[in-house]
Amino acid sequence: MQVDRTPYTDGTLLDALGIVLEEVSPERVVATMPVDHRTRQPMGILHGGASVALAETVASIGAAMHAGEGRTAVGMEINANHIRPKREGTVRAEATPVHVGRRSSVWEIRITDEDGRLVCLSRCTLAFVELDRDG
Repeated sequence: MQVDRTPYTDGTLLDALGIVLEEVSPERVVATMPVDHRTRQPMGILHGGASVALAETVASIGAAMHAGEGRTAVGMEINANHIRPKREGTVRAEATPVHVGRRSSVWEIRITDEDGRLVCLSRCTLAFVELDRDG
């Protein structure tokens, strides 16, 4: 089931990369991203930076749902193991929390191809921070 993208995507990197949110909940965030001219590196395969952008996107959205009133989540650290190249089609990212604490959370993100094969495995640590008075 596709979710309302507007709160997350209007005029953001998600729009630029073609990221589509499919599921958003505090326990799981799923999104897809095309492998095309926007997301490939010069050698014609999925750019590692595009995979990392997708991974941090789904982890950040999930973590923000745990932040609490007047707070949000911001990325502190992310790593990614690029397992298999991808030249075309679509990749799917699924983020799940490994740890949710008072000040931070850690998420695992699995990016797979259309056949469910692992393309990238990532872990993202996010800090919970207070929003300023202007939002």
